[in-house]
Amino acid sequence: MVSRAGLAERRDRFAKGHRGEWLAAWALRLKGYRILAVRHRTKLGEIDIIARRGDTVAIVEVKARASLEAAMDAVSPAAQRRIENAADLWLARRRDHARLSLRFDIVAVLPRRWPTHVKDAWRAR
Repeated sequence: MVSRAGLAERRDRFAKGHRGEWLAAWALRLKGYRILAVRHRTKLGEIDIIARRGDTVAIVEVKARASLEAAMDAVSPAAQRRIENAADLWLARRRDHARLSLRFDIVAVLPRRWPTHVKDAWRAR
């Protein structure tokens, strides 16, 4: 059984994640991206943000951390594979999938700073 303190901590992390995703989505909008989905769930995993600019679709993982390095390190190879698999499922359901190019990005939400967008954070395997 989870204690009250444990539940409160879980709620705080969940709220921090939502705020981070909201900030990241706005930062991407201001850079000219159209947000197609936030917290897109598939049977293979969840994609934090799916954003599009032209024929490029950015599959974005959002990490709220103390530093950019910590945010980059938080996306493990296993998490990358999970995100790639979920992105493949999403892309397969698109009518225009043949002309779209996928890119995997990270948006780091850092304390008291504007979110940092790292394009091509990793390459699909």
